[in-house]
Amino acid sequence: MQITKGVEYGIEGILYLARRDRAEPAFLREVSRATAIPETFLSKIFQRLATKGLIRSRRGFRGGFRLARPARRITLREIVEALQGPIEFHHCLDHLRARGRQHRCHVKRAFEKVQRKVASILEKTTLEDILQAVS
Repeated sequence: MQITKGVEYGIEGILYLARRDRAEPAFLREVSRATAIPETFLSKIFQRLATKGLIRSRRGFRGGFRLARPARRITLREIVEALQGPIEFHHCLDHLRARGRQHRCHVKRAFEKVQRKVASILEKTTLEDILQAVS
């Protein structure tokens, strides 16, 4: 598993929203400038996060983006999976299955163990945890 640029940007963007007062929305342009994330890319990322229920968007004069729930209730796993899909480490299985040699993936159990550990760590890590660590 490799974290994509979209996930990195998504985490940075949602952390920006988490640092703000939940009552005050942030405009896309503001988040883009503050994080140095291209506005068009950030728009797509925020649209996906909104679809998954992690942030809320509102158009108009009092519009913008804000967290959909408190930072202590949004996990890194939710963000990663919203932007990149399920956490998977055992790509060798797909490769070997296609060749009819699934039984030769000797590292399958190790990858599954790594996958569970990483998913657990991401599940236990909230936006609030990250903000407290950098404060």
